[in-house]
Amino acid sequence: MAFKPQSESESALSEINVTPLVDVMLVLVIILLVTAPLLTQSVHVTLPKTAQTTPDVKEQPLQLGIDAQGVITVNKIPMADLPALEFALQTELQKNPEIGVHLYADKAVVYEKLAAVMATVQHTGITKLAFVTLEN
Repeated sequence: MAFKPQSESESALSEINVTPLVDVMLVLVIILLVTAPLLTQSVHVTLPKTAQTTPDVKEQPLQLGIDAQGVITVNKIPMADLPALEFALQTELQKNPEIGVHLYADKAVVYEKLAAVMATVQHTGITKLAFVTLEN
């Protein structure tokens, strides 16, 4: 197959052949029309009836807070120091072994204080610790 050199009088074709595109679209429309009725069929099932029940009341997680001055609170009750915090956490852990802790810390709290509180929570055996933050 030999190519003729393009002369200046002949211009290149710059049109897109849409016939194959139309063929493909028509085939897709036919497939859609054939499969659409199949999607609306359903199986009629009689569902069983159940009695209404009350949901289980879950224990609320402990609210552990550290304010800007470094005062530690458990459920808004101030703690004197870290051993008092540890005793309060162990008491709550004995009541509910699956207790969680939500930690609220002021952004001005020194990291050393925050790390000490987190270590105390870990030392008591509580494994569910979450940090609570505000969205801006």
